Amino acid sequence: MMKILIVIPTYNERNNIAPLAEEILVNLPDAEILVVDDNSPDGTGEEADRLSKTNPGIHVLHRKGKLGLGTAYLAGMKYFLERDYEGCITMDADFSHNPSYLGALISGMEDYDVMIGSRYVQGGGTVNWSLFRRLLSRSANLLAHRILGLPVNDCTAGFRCYHRRVLQAIDLDSIKSNGYSFLEEMLYICFKKGFRLGETPIIFAGRRHDKSKITKIEIFKAFVTIVRIRFLKKTE
Repeated sequence: MMKILIVIPTYNERNNIAPLAEEILVNLPDAEILVVDDNSPDGTGEEADRLSKTNPGIHVLHRKGKLGLGTAYLAGMKYFLERDYEGCITMDADFSHNPSYLGALISGMEDYDVMIGSRYVQGGGTVNWSLFRRLLSRSANLLAHRILGLPVNDCTAGFRCYHRRVLQAIDLDSIKSNGYSFLEEMLYICFKKGFRLGETPIIFAGRRHDKSKITKIEIFKAFVTIVRIRFLKKTE
């Protein structure tokens, strides 16, 4: 079994972080968790600290403010590389990514360098999404697939497992995308460097608490990023 670190960016997820950590450890008892909290005003960071005091496998990285999803992932990946983990899993804190799929992600690492929890392969899907959000997601994935040539169906998924060799081969400081556009840029770099990309089906659920944090600006950035990294950015 790979030594796994699960990176969970948080902002105002106090209601979710304890039950999520519990479910993760039921499914992967030997995994460790890194909560990357952006100074959540609801006390998520303090709740994560409480969890870490009772479980040495739960770690907390406190940041000064809401610095964006992309930089939270990067902070977690750098933490990962500074230690002896073998697999880095990224996932949301709101139960959109069900911990029951963690085993399938890790099993896929026997054949792939990056495994994606995919909504858009046979057996995958979404629930509690509006028609508008489904159309936006499908459109973003279609553009990424066509323009970037990515050989996967779900290019914008944040539920992923990266092998250590993948993150070691990437200059993380060169990635400038923030927010959800980070996901497209990271996957494109992995693809251009020749890493094997795999997918396993998941059902992506809408947030258990509160509303989606994806803004219109984030959606716009995601579309712009596709064009920028295809025509302007050198990845090797």
